[in-house]
This record gives sequence, structure tokens and C-alpha cells, in this order.
Amino acid sequence: MTKPFVVVAGTDFSENAARALRTAYDQALQHAPAELHVAHVSFAATAEPSLPLAAASGLTALPVLSLDELRAALVKYLDQQLAKVAGFPSSGVRVYAHVAIDTPSFALIRLASELEADLIVVGSHGLHGIARWLLGSVTDGVVRQATCPVLVVPPKPDTQPVPSIEPPCPRCVAARRASSGGELWCEQHRERHGRRHTYYQSDRAAAETNMPLVVR
Repeated sequence: MTKPFVVVAGTDFSENAARALRTAYDQALQHAPAELHVAHVSFAATAEPSLPLAAASGLTALPVLSLDELRAALVKYLDQQLAKVAGFPSSGVRVYAHVAIDTPSFALIRLASELEADLIVVGSHGLHGIARWLLGSVTDGVVRQATCPVLVVPPKPDTQPVPSIEPPCPRCVAARRASSGGELWCEQHRERHGRRHTYYQSDRAAAETNMPLVVR
């Protein structure tokens, strides 16, 4: 029996996770018949429904869901998302729901390894600076440690600032053309870019003999 194309996707029920889920489904659809395994990973859970966290955690206002509650929430979420997909019942993509109690990045990597996944799809929240350091990055952990290809789905363009790209400096373009590539920048921008280094065949020979490269 031919092994199906297996896609593993993580979800935290966020808007961007929904985008990643749709991308994961589209990837599976391209290789149908295929399997799409969607995992929701929590740091904690209990055997009883909706028990509060212990006082020692400092988060007594937040309930800890049971595994059954987590599974029910994931199944409901997938039902809602897949209902928006035209032709899903006859698509040839089988969807499975998984819940786990673990570090999210490690749980996704382990699930993908156990299933011999062909692809992992994860969303990126686009956090930067202190927010990224405090919350960590599931995406980074998956990309660094996964043993199969990883597809990262970014947030919508309008949810994060996009720097405007200016056209090339006309004087820089003129300088490159006039010097046939000998000068890359005009006088104004040369200081910002610094001196360039061009590699020659002698540099390769120096590198192979552990001699220092020559900067020209």
C-alpha cells in the first residue's frame, strides 16, 4: 500500500492559525489522497473538567481544561473551519485531530516524526523584540529541530508594519553603469555601505590552504 502524503499542522485557534490550517489543507489537497493531522498543544491539563490552576502558579483565574475538553474544542474548531472548504468531503484528504500536553514545538516535531510526515505547517504571529523573547517562538523551535520540510505561514500583511521600499538611487544606478559595475554606489551612499569585497580565484586558493583572504 502506498504511503499517503502526510501533513502536520499546529493550531492555537487564532486567526493566523486558521490561515496556516487552510494552507496545510491546500498542501495536502495537492497530494491527495493525503492525511492532514492537526494538533493543539497545551502546557497543562487535568483529568477533571475546568479545574483552576494551583495557587502556586500565580494564575488562579485561568482554568486548566481537561484533555476531553481540549479534544472537544479542537474537533468543534475543525468542523467550523472545514465547513468553509468547498468539496472537502470528496477531496481525498483525511483530517485527524490531536491534543497533547507538552512544549508546543517539541510536540509538533514528535508527532511529525511518529507519523513520518512529509511536511509541517505552522503559523507565525510576527512578534518582534521583547514580545518574542517573552512568549518564545513555536515556529523557530519547529524550524530548527524538524526532520522534514517546514512551511511557515506569516500573518496577514495588514496586521504588521511593512516597510516601504524606495526605488534605487538614480545616481547609484548611473555610477554602476558608468563604471561597468566597478562602483556600486554614488558618493553619497558609498559611506553607508562601506568598501565592498570582491572574491577572486586567488581568494579561493587562499581559503583552501587556510591562508587569510585578501580584502581589496
